[in-house]
Amino acid sequence: MVKAVFLDFYGTLVHEDGEVIKQVTQIIFDTGVVQNYSDIGAYWWKELQELFTNAHGNSFVTQRELEIRSLQKTIEHFNSTADAAELSEMMFRHWTAPPDFPEAKQFFEKCPVPIYIVSNIDTADINEAIAFHGFKPDGVFTSEDARSYKPRSELFEYALRKTGFSPDEVVHIGDSLSSDVKGAGEAGIKAIWINRGAKTVPDGVIAINSLLDAFAILI
Repeated sequence: MVKAVFLDFYGTLVHEDGEVIKQVTQIIFDTGVVQNYSDIGAYWWKELQELFTNAHGNSFVTQRELEIRSLQKTIEHFNSTADAAELSEMMFRHWTAPPDFPEAKQFFEKCPVPIYIVSNIDTADINEAIAFHGFKPDGVFTSEDARSYKPRSELFEYALRKTGFSPDEVVHIGDSLSSDVKGAGEAGIKAIWINRGAKTVPDGVIAINSLLDAFAILI
């Protein structure tokens, strides 16, 4: 029986940072030595993912710091004159006041079980975003709390310990196959993939198109 929902935040309740990433990438392109615009995003993403992978336990570093580091390496790689701190601040202005999806508040109003947000971001930043929208989760657990990032299992295990639920009593909903579905599965938690882009659903993955579709599974 499902007793609670673990819920991803960015890309699930609120929009991801696609638009601001385009703006940041354009600035690096305009101020650097780059032949292909797409090379910037690919390099930046690779650097950030490597930093996330290595940041856990005693080696944990906050997302704000990882963002600046990845941007600085990207700027240097493409010989750009952009300022990493300024570009990072653009990112966090989005993350602390992101637009929400139309059904987000309705999901909170209608969900029959407690909702706990489980997110790969710093605690103060997500709390600011939650307050911006007036969401009322029953708890919030972040990578900063667990000193680990999805898809590693520590964040999910931390949320289980704090809520007192066993893995078979919760469902995790998120928009990332690699972070949410894989990470929850590593912790023994059933995952639901919110597939907003109508992508091909891999075998064995439970997918929904809207948060409200999850009620058919939860009830």
